[in-house]
Amino acid sequence: MTDLAWINAALTAARPQAVGALLRYFRDLDIAEEAYQDACLRALRNWPANGPPRDPAAWLIMVGRNAALDGVRKRSRQTELPSEDVLSDLDDVESRTAERIDGADYRDDVLRLMFICCHPDLPPPQQIALALRIVSGLSVREIARAFLVGEAAMEQRITRAKRLVAAGDAAFETPGPVERGERVAAVAAMLYLVFNEGYSAAADPARAELCGEAIRLTRLLLRLYPTEPEMMGLLALMRLQHARTQARFDAAGGIVLLDDQDRSLWDAPAIAEGLALIDKAMRHNRPGPYQVQAAIAALHARAASPADTDWSQIDRLYAALERLAPSPVVTLNRAVAVSKVAGPEAALALVEPLSERLAGYFHFHGLRGALNLELGRHAAAREAFDRAIGLAGSAAEAAHIRQHLDRLSRDHGPDRAPGSG
Repeated sequence: MTDLAWINAALTAARPQAVGALLRYFRDLDIAEEAYQDACLRALRNWPANGPPRDPAAWLIMVGRNAALDGVRKRSRQTELPSEDVLSDLDDVESRTAERIDGADYRDDVLRLMFICCHPDLPPPQQIALALRIVSGLSVREIARAFLVGEAAMEQRITRAKRLVAAGDAAFETPGPVERGERVAAVAAMLYLVFNEGYSAAADPARAELCGEAIRLTRLLLRLYPTEPEMMGLLALMRLQHARTQARFDAAGGIVLLDDQDRSLWDAPAIAEGLALIDKAMRHNRPGPYQVQAAIAALHARAASPADTDWSQIDRLYAALERLAPSPVVTLNRAVAVSKVAGPEAALALVEPLSERLAGYFHFHGLRGALNLELGRHAAAREAFDRAIGLAGSAAEAAHIRQHLDRLSRDHGPDRAPGSG
């Protein structure tokens, strides 16, 4: 076996199970991670010559466990190290290990690993960074680039997170049914945040990769809980949103709004999967926030053109989401649907009460500017766009607002007193 790309893919796919099992053995994040890295190095030496093992995860667990135990023995000087021949002779050991490792162990190991990264004492940014490092295996440099911070700062952030987890009361035992439900919700929220980090800056390849990683881990979570409708809804939402990636930006990296996107660029297989998932989830008749958001994305995906979009149904779905998960951002998103159904004046009436809570939110001022512009209130639109451009989180967002400001200056002259527009 000489296909290094396949080996890399196999190591990536096996990482959650392998690191999770090693964490169960050693109850230490650093030891589990180092053991997995040792096992990967041995895989790169052995697999090209001997071919892939029947169960890569079981192989990595066994080799990583042996390597970590050897390290413990060497440090304690209690026993003599076994020979390299013994450690490398895994032909029969691998089969026995694969048979002994129960599928339920994999299930709990992966869930335990994800949940430890979602330690309640960690702020969300540290949860995401730790999960990307431990579960996904991204390098500190890759994570630092994704979060637009320095590599040293990210290293410190992850180190602090590990120390807090080590000092806290992290449960390494198999969780009970109630705890399991709580852990799944925490992990789902973490994956949702990871996806949004990538989606909000899809024009930046370094951060856009976070979307793919969140989808991969959510798919894994759904395999662990195949009858959970909210997991179906979360994966459906990610697939439907990510399907529009190629159409969201033009050749120069500028933002292309939904109504202006070339729908032929949308990823049809991803949309088909997302639609099938949300249809299956809704048949369970147990609605949740992820399902509602996926249902909204599905209505956009099913519309052959902007004129075909069922904005009335989208408005009703956002109203349902406001009841399930009240948030000023949800109300702000609903205002877009209201503007399509009842006009910009009604949308502004919905938006204005949010001004205090969303004063520092880019999209709040961007929508206020767009609604005022549609109503011909150019001074108010200019003021809102000025606020938005100062809050832009990316060059693409800033450039999009700059286009509006340039158009206002070109078509309606310099800034005027409020009401004169």
